Amino acid sequence: MENVSEYKPSVMVTNDDGIDAPGLRSLVRVLVSSNLFNVLVCAPDSEKSAVSHSISWQRPLSVKKVDISGATAFAVSGTPADSTSIGLSKVLFPSVPDLVVSGINKGSNCGYHIVYSGTLAGAREAFFNGVPSVSVSYDWVGGKSKVDDFVLAAEACMPIITAMLAEIKNNTFPKNGFLNIDVPTDVANHKGYRLTKQGKSIFKMGWRQVVSEAQGGRMLSTMTMDSSASKDASMEENSLSTQQEQLLFKREVRGTQVVDGDDDYSFLQQGYITVTPLGALSPPLMDDMEFFKGWLPGVH
Repeated sequence: MENVSEYKPSVMVTNDDGIDAPGLRSLVRVLVSSNLFNVLVCAPDSEKSAVSHSISWQRPLSVKKVDISGATAFAVSGTPADSTSIGLSKVLFPSVPDLVVSGINKGSNCGYHIVYSGTLAGAREAFFNGVPSVSVSYDWVGGKSKVDDFVLAAEACMPIITAMLAEIKNNTFPKNGFLNIDVPTDVANHKGYRLTKQGKSIFKMGWRQVVSEAQGGRMLSTMTMDSSASKDASMEENSLSTQQEQLLFKREVRGTQVVDGDDDYSFLQQGYITVTPLGALSPPLMDDMEFFKGWLPGVH
């Protein structure tokens, strides 16, 4: 009697850092090397960080097949949400994947950054389409983190991915949301998994007037500034008043707002791999609902 090859669940990988990003490539390599999954990739063809859940509406998407060992892969000209959507549509792959994994992002996605994140949008779009999903981010710190840490982060998340697929196979995985995973900077010495809730941490942004596109540094996918770029504008400030045609402004980070508490960012900084269940939208606080119940009837 011939052996029948064992069915392998399909895992589709997307991201917002682009299909060539080391985080995605490391994740795909770990998934493929496990020999447990049919690995698919459908990701943006270039970096699309912090585009949130934007979609392409007025122009067609360009899709190109990409050679990634052990996987069937396509690069998409659109956003992370576009990439997930077309990857699930069966126009590129013959069937809908069992699980979508979005990441691994270069930089954490905690607190209010979840709203800005294209990585989260990749997973959220899968949830919108009824497909279980998880987003994965690594808390990259310049000068401390190494590209090899993405592999360690992928390996650290493998038990969660395999456990999710076991629940999906049994039709017992919750259908009311998706998961967001953040891996700490010192991933080799992480403290284990910690179930958390979305907090209120956020990088406070400001705007600075510049005189050229190149001035003012470059915002990285981690929502921090490229420290190698010069920020000295003293020699150019005098010419600002003479440029009446247009005004140029660039974002800059002006600090971090952290609300200490029992949340994702706090436990990530303590060295845990945080696992945060999310829905499509965050519900309002009950206190706010009670306020508006009493307030709205008096509005005329």
